Amino acid sequence: MNPLRWDVLGAALLFAVPVLLLGAQGTFDLDDVTTRLPWCLLAGWVASSLLRAALSPRPAAPRRSPSTGVRPQPPTSVAEDAR
Repeated sequence: MNPLRWDVLGAALLFAVPVLLLGAQGTFDLDDVTTRLPWCLLAGWVASSLLRAALSPRPAAPRRSPSTGVRPQPPTSVAEDAR
């Protein structure tokens, strides 16, 4: 996954706002701000990845045949038939 997707950059910007404000206020010096900004990008990537994984649709289960109510079996390979 590309770490520079728009959703990752948007989340990283939200995480970076307090760091940038503390830097502008003078609480953090330039070294503190520059060491914390990559962590904001990492936190944005993790948050975006977790949301994508949680909100992605699950694969559909195999359908049962309406007449028998039994799930169809996957096709077997030739090697399994030779046993």
